[in-house]
Amino acid sequence: AGHIPGARFVDPKRTQLGQPPAPGLLPTKAQLEALFGELGHNPGAVYVVYDDEGGGWAGRFIWLLDVIGHSKYHYLDGGLLSWQAEGLPLSTDVPAPVGGPVPLTLHDEPTATREYLQSRLGAADLAIWDARGPTEYSGEKVVAAKGGHIPGAVNFEWTAGMDQARNLRIRKDMPQILESLGITPDKEVITHCQTHHRSGFTYLVA
Repeated sequence: AGHIPGARFVDPKRTQLGQPPAPGLLPTKAQLEALFGELGHNPGAVYVVYDDEGGGWAGRFIWLLDVIGHSKYHYLDGGLLSWQAEGLPLSTDVPAPVGGPVPLTLHDEPTATREYLQSRLGAADLAIWDARGPTEYSGEKVVAAKGGHIPGAVNFEWTAGMDQARNLRIRKDMPQILESLGITPDKEVITHCQTHHRSGFTYLVA
């Protein structure tokens, strides 16, 4: 048990607003400034982001980095499981928070609002990737105010993109899978789930 030496823990709850009816919304600017201050954020920082579940929470944190306009990051493919499978060292030391809040500028581009998505529905250059399970997509399982899916969305459940035989690394054939779904580089891709946890992985992959 433990973590990669030098890694700092980010509680997934701190990456979400956590308030009903949409707990997965972006945290407030003040909350993000406090979080990134504790991490020691600065313009020259290079982040290596990982989790222990295949990329959902890591992808959501990378989304936060995009929101604050910080492009210096890498995703550790396979995360902690792949690290352990390689026999690499773990640590149980917990680094202390670095400092207080840091000023941040939030950018709208990585986030699609409901109004924006409604204005783009049906556009030929738009792909909507629903990362939920098939029964949620079909409406058989209802965990929101309404069942079903956004018109035009395609469904590819998030964990199906993880290679179980390679310690949850991203599948090597994901580019071909995405192309077959119509999720191609020439389109704007909007991905979602219920709280932007599962779609953290698909945000990372898309």
